[in-house]
Amino acid sequence: MAPKQVRRSVGAPRPSHGITLAGKVIAITGVNQGIGLGIAEVCLANSAKVKYPNFKYIQTNVTEEPSVEKAIDMIVENEGRIDGMVANAGMTKRQPALQPYSNIDIFSQVFGAFPRAQIAARKFIALGIKGFIVFAASMTSYRPNRAAPIWVNSISPGSVKTTMAYYVEKAPDWDLKMSYYGGMPRLAMPQELGGAYVYLLSDTASYTTGIDIPIAGIVGAW
Repeated sequence: MAPKQVRRSVGAPRPSHGITLAGKVIAITGVNQGIGLGIAEVCLANSAKVKYPNFKYIQTNVTEEPSVEKAIDMIVENEGRIDGMVANAGMTKRQPALQPYSNIDIFSQVFGAFPRAQIAARKFIALGIKGFIVFAASMTSYRPNRAAPIWVNSISPGSVKTTMAYYVEKAPDWDLKMSYYGGMPRLAMPQELGGAYVYLLSDTASYTTGIDIPIAGIVGAW
Protein backbone atom coordinates (compact mmCIF):
# COMPACT_ATOMS: atom_id res chain seq x y z
CA MET A 1 0.00 0.00 0.00
CA ALA A 2 1.36 3.41 -0.92
CA PRO A 3 2.10 5.71 2.01
CA LYS A 4 -0.68 8.14 2.81
CA GLN A 5 -0.04 11.61 1.42
CA VAL A 6 -0.28 14.40 3.97
CA ARG A 7 -1.79 17.62 2.64
CA ARG A 8 0.11 20.69 3.86
CA SER A 9 -1.21 24.24 3.91
CA VAL A 10 0.11 26.45 1.13
CA GLY A 11 2.96 28.56 2.42
CA ALA A 12 3.26 26.65 5.70
CA PRO A 13 6.91 26.08 6.68
CA ARG A 14 8.13 22.50 6.71
CA PRO A 15 8.65 21.46 10.34
CA SER A 16 12.15 20.49 11.34
CA HIS A 17 13.06 17.36 13.30
CA GLY A 18 14.87 19.21 16.05
CA ILE A 19 15.18 22.58 17.72
CA THR A 20 18.21 24.45 16.44
CA LEU A 21 19.36 28.00 15.78
CA ALA A 22 21.82 26.94 13.10
CA GLY A 23 22.55 29.81 10.72
CA LYS A 24 20.55 32.34 12.75
CA VAL A 25 21.87 35.69 13.95
CA ILE A 26 20.32 36.61 17.30
CA ALA A 27 20.52 40.00 19.03
CA ILE A 28 20.19 39.94 22.82
CA THR A 29 20.18 43.03 25.03
CA GLY A 30 21.71 42.95 28.50
CA VAL A 31 24.23 40.11 28.05
CA ASN A 32 26.90 41.42 30.40
CA GLN A 33 25.43 39.39 33.26
CA GLY A 34 22.43 37.48 34.59
CA ILE A 35 19.61 36.24 32.39
CA GLY A 36 20.89 37.84 29.19
CA LEU A 37 24.28 36.16 29.51
CA GLY A 38 22.64 32.82 30.23
CA ILE A 39 20.40 33.12 27.17
CA ALA A 40 23.40 33.95 24.98
CA GLU A 41 25.28 30.90 26.23
CA VAL A 42 22.36 28.58 25.51
CA CYS A 43 21.77 30.09 22.05
CA LEU A 44 25.42 29.47 21.18
CA ALA A 45 25.16 25.92 22.48
CA ASN A 46 22.25 25.43 20.06
CA SER A 47 24.25 26.45 16.99
CA ALA A 48 23.32 30.13 16.66
CA LYS A 49 25.53 31.60 13.91
CA VAL A 50 28.73 33.23 15.14
CA LYS A 51 31.80 34.49 13.28
CA TYR A 52 34.11 34.52 16.29
CA PRO A 53 35.09 32.02 19.00
CA ASN A 54 32.51 33.64 21.28
CA PHE A 55 29.46 35.83 20.78
CA LYS A 56 30.08 39.34 19.50
CA TYR A 57 29.53 42.19 21.94
CA ILE A 58 28.34 45.67 20.92
CA GLN A 59 28.24 48.29 23.66
CA THR A 60 24.82 49.91 23.45
CA ASN A 61 22.68 52.26 25.54
CA VAL A 62 19.38 50.39 25.51
CA THR A 63 17.51 53.44 26.84
CA GLU A 64 18.28 55.39 23.65
CA GLU A 65 16.63 54.27 20.43
CA PRO A 66 19.35 55.69 18.12
CA SER A 67 21.96 53.65 20.00
CA VAL A 68 19.95 50.45 19.63
CA GLU A 69 19.22 51.13 15.96
CA LYS A 70 22.92 51.71 15.32
CA ALA A 71 23.75 48.39 16.97
CA ILE A 72 21.16 46.53 14.88
CA ASP A 73 22.54 48.16 11.72
CA MET A 74 26.05 47.06 12.72
CA ILE A 75 24.87 43.48 13.17
CA VAL A 76 23.27 43.41 9.73
CA GLU A 77 26.33 45.05 8.16
CA ASN A 78 28.71 42.54 9.75
CA GLU A 79 26.60 39.38 9.53
CA GLY A 80 24.40 40.10 6.52
CA ARG A 81 21.16 39.43 8.38
CA ILE A 82 19.36 39.33 11.73
CA ASP A 83 16.86 36.60 12.61
CA GLY A 84 15.87 37.16 16.20
CA MET A 85 15.71 39.77 18.95
CA VAL A 86 15.61 39.12 22.70
CA ALA A 87 14.51 42.31 24.46
CA ASN A 88 15.99 41.39 27.82
CA ALA A 89 17.61 44.46 29.42
CA GLY A 90 15.33 46.40 31.75
CA MET A 91 14.46 47.22 35.33
CA THR A 92 11.46 47.36 37.66
CA LYS A 93 9.92 50.58 38.92
CA ARG A 94 7.12 50.08 41.44
CA GLN A 95 4.66 52.92 41.84
CA PRO A 96 0.86 53.44 41.59
CA ALA A 97 -0.38 52.66 38.08
CA LEU A 98 -2.19 56.02 37.75
CA GLN A 99 0.82 58.05 38.84
CA PRO A 100 2.61 59.57 35.80
CA TYR A 101 6.30 59.02 35.29
CA SER A 102 8.02 62.34 35.83
CA ASN A 103 11.48 61.12 34.83
CA ILE A 104 11.81 60.24 31.15
CA ASP A 105 14.99 58.25 31.83
CA ILE A 106 13.16 55.97 34.26
CA PHE A 107 10.34 55.58 31.72
CA SER A 108 12.82 54.54 29.04
CA GLN A 109 14.49 52.02 31.34
CA VAL A 110 11.20 50.41 32.38
CA PHE A 111 9.33 50.42 29.06
CA GLY A 112 12.26 50.53 26.63
CA ALA A 113 11.81 46.92 25.50
CA PHE A 114 8.97 47.83 23.13
CA PRO A 115 10.84 50.42 21.02
CA ARG A 116 13.84 48.06 20.92
CA ALA A 117 11.55 45.37 19.51
CA GLN A 118 10.13 47.90 17.02
CA ILE A 119 13.62 48.60 15.70
CA ALA A 120 14.27 44.90 15.16
CA ALA A 121 10.82 44.39 13.57
CA ARG A 122 11.41 47.20 11.08
CA LYS A 123 14.73 45.62 10.16
CA PHE A 124 13.10 42.18 9.68
CA ILE A 125 10.58 43.72 7.28
CA ALA A 126 13.20 45.73 5.39
CA LEU A 127 15.31 42.59 4.87
CA GLY A 128 12.35 40.37 4.04
CA ILE A 129 13.22 38.08 6.96
CA LYS A 130 10.64 36.25 9.04
CA GLY A 131 12.03 37.38 12.36
CA PHE A 132 11.41 36.25 15.91
CA ILE A 133 11.05 38.57 18.92
CA VAL A 134 11.12 37.37 22.52
CA PHE A 135 10.46 39.72 25.44
CA ALA A 136 11.81 39.05 28.93
CA ALA A 137 8.77 39.57 31.15
CA SER A 138 8.04 38.48 34.72
CA MET A 139 5.57 36.32 36.60
CA THR A 140 4.62 39.44 38.57
CA SER A 141 3.18 41.01 35.42
CA TYR A 142 1.90 37.95 33.61
CA ARG A 143 -0.44 38.84 30.77
CA PRO A 144 -1.30 36.99 27.54
CA ASN A 145 -0.26 38.74 24.32
CA ARG A 146 -2.30 39.32 21.17
CA ALA A 147 -1.20 37.68 17.94
CA ALA A 148 0.92 39.84 15.63
CA PRO A 149 2.19 39.62 12.00
CA ILE A 150 5.68 39.06 13.42
CA TRP A 151 6.18 36.29 15.95
CA VAL A 152 6.13 38.02 19.34
CA ASN A 153 6.25 36.01 22.56
CA SER A 154 7.61 36.41 26.05
CA ILE A 155 9.27 34.46 28.84
CA SER A 156 8.19 35.00 32.45
CA PRO A 157 10.90 33.79 34.85
CA GLY A 158 10.32 33.12 38.50
CA SER A 159 13.15 33.90 40.89
CA VAL A 160 16.51 33.78 39.10
CA LYS A 161 19.96 33.72 40.69
CA THR A 162 21.61 36.92 39.41
CA THR A 163 23.76 39.61 40.97
CA MET A 164 20.73 41.91 41.05
CA ALA A 165 18.76 39.36 43.10
CA TYR A 166 21.50 38.53 45.60
CA TYR A 167 19.31 39.63 48.53
CA VAL A 168 16.53 37.09 47.91
CA GLU A 169 18.28 34.10 49.47
CA LYS A 170 19.66 36.30 52.26
CA ALA A 171 16.18 37.25 53.53
CA PRO A 172 15.69 36.18 57.18
CA ASP A 173 12.53 34.22 56.35
CA TRP A 174 13.94 32.51 53.22
CA ASP A 175 14.24 29.04 54.78
CA LEU A 176 10.76 29.36 56.31
CA LYS A 177 9.25 30.32 52.95
CA MET A 178 10.96 27.42 51.24
CA SER A 179 9.54 24.97 53.77
CA TYR A 180 6.02 25.84 52.61
CA TYR A 181 6.70 25.62 48.87
CA GLY A 182 6.31 22.53 46.77
CA GLY A 183 8.15 21.88 43.54
CA MET A 184 11.60 23.45 43.36
CA PRO A 185 12.52 25.41 46.52
CA ARG A 186 15.46 27.26 45.01
CA LEU A 187 16.40 30.05 42.63
CA ALA A 188 16.84 29.24 38.94
CA MET A 189 20.15 29.54 37.13
CA PRO A 190 19.90 31.90 34.11
CA GLN A 191 20.84 29.06 31.75
CA GLU A 192 17.73 27.11 32.85
CA LEU A 193 15.61 29.65 30.97
CA GLY A 194 17.54 29.12 27.73
CA GLY A 195 15.64 26.16 26.32
CA ALA A 196 12.41 28.15 26.03
CA TYR A 197 14.26 31.06 24.40
CA VAL A 198 15.89 28.72 21.88
CA TYR A 199 12.46 27.26 21.01
CA LEU A 200 10.79 30.66 20.52
CA LEU A 201 13.71 31.88 18.39
CA SER A 202 13.78 28.80 16.16
CA ASP A 203 11.77 27.86 13.05
CA THR A 204 10.13 25.17 15.17
CA ALA A 205 8.06 28.00 16.70
CA SER A 206 6.68 29.02 13.28
CA TYR A 207 3.08 28.58 14.53
CA THR A 208 3.69 29.98 18.02
CA THR A 209 2.89 33.64 18.62
CA GLY A 210 1.20 35.82 21.20
CA ILE A 211 2.04 33.54 24.12
CA ASP A 212 4.01 33.75 27.34
CA ILE A 213 5.97 30.81 28.74
CA PRO A 214 6.26 30.89 32.53
CA ILE A 215 9.46 29.26 33.79
CA ALA A 216 8.45 29.68 37.36
CA GLY A 217 9.95 26.90 39.48
CA ILE A 218 8.46 27.60 42.88
CA VAL A 219 6.37 30.59 41.73
CA GLY A 220 2.75 29.54 41.42
CA ALA A 221 3.27 26.40 43.51
CA TRP A 222 1.33 27.82 46.45
